[in-house]
Amino acid sequence: MPTVLVTGATGFLGQHLVRELIADGVTVRGLSRSEKGDAAVAALGAQPVRGHLGDADALRAAVAGCEAVFHTAADTNNWGPGDAAQTETNVGGTARLLAAAKAAGVSCFVHTSSVSAYSHLVKGTLREDVPQRGAESWINYERTKYASERLVRESGLPFLVFQPSHILGPGDYNNWSNLIRLIDAGKLPGSPPGSGAFADVREIARAQVRAWRQPARDQTWLVGGEHATFLALIQEVGRQLGKPTPAKAMPAAALRVYARVLDLVSRITRKPPELTPVAATFTCKHLSVDSSKAERELGYRSTPLPQLLADTIAWLRAEGLMLPQSSDSTP
Repeated sequence: MPTVLVTGATGFLGQHLVRELIADGVTVRGLSRSEKGDAAVAALGAQPVRGHLGDADALRAAVAGCEAVFHTAADTNNWGPGDAAQTETNVGGTARLLAAAKAAGVSCFVHTSSVSAYSHLVKGTLREDVPQRGAESWINYERTKYASERLVRESGLPFLVFQPSHILGPGDYNNWSNLIRLIDAGKLPGSPPGSGAFADVREIARAQVRAWRQPARDQTWLVGGEHATFLALIQEVGRQLGKPTPAKAMPAAALRVYARVLDLVSRITRKPPELTPVAATFTCKHLSVDSSKAERELGYRSTPLPQLLADTIAWLRAEGLMLPQSSDSTP
């Protein structure tokens, strides 16, 4: 039975990946920073190993004896004051993990990157052969995802790189679930004007395990999903919850100006604003992703957006993260 290390094991994607690997008969170690993290990793059925991406010695101990590393941990900060810490985690942490994996003789490094490695500067549909422009971006997250992906490619280790788009699904505590809860509470201020490709977190986890089990190495896959405007996404959530939603999207220029004002205020208060210039840029962009390579080679599937949202909402309700459901709400 092979042993693998998963970083970010209790994160949104990481928890699904751990379950898929265990179901596939794999012994999983999950990197953990605390006793609470140890308990969460153990609850998934994995073996907690204490350490973090800044501790090279702990990483070497965690990777020892592993056949593969699945690196899902990342800092997704989008506020300027957090950029230095983000670079240290996403780039420095990946470099240390790669060094530990190489020293341990790991046979495969499975890296969760992002469509952000291409950057918002790229226009049109993303495909694996589209030149990446992350190094040119003013957005630190895009620069770090580009840089960490390059480290993986240049490490000399056999690698598999996954580039997800917007990820939805059960297990989401902090991402798109925040938007769903705002709609549920009637507190959504408006709809951004952009669009995205919405990927099912469960399908991404399955695709990563399938890819690792195949002999091919040094491969990259974009993993997207159904394309929709953010307005259409919000309106579908409202329909399922029986809650009102905006009839039209906010103008992109107004959203960007609002974000800049909030950012200036945040430099005085030293508290992250509710909308940053980075977030405004992302939500004004029209993102289109071609997942045909993953569909063809890994059996990757796109879950219809209404079903993906229904599954996410059902999970949020089961976790007690939604308002009590009224008798007249639309199921």
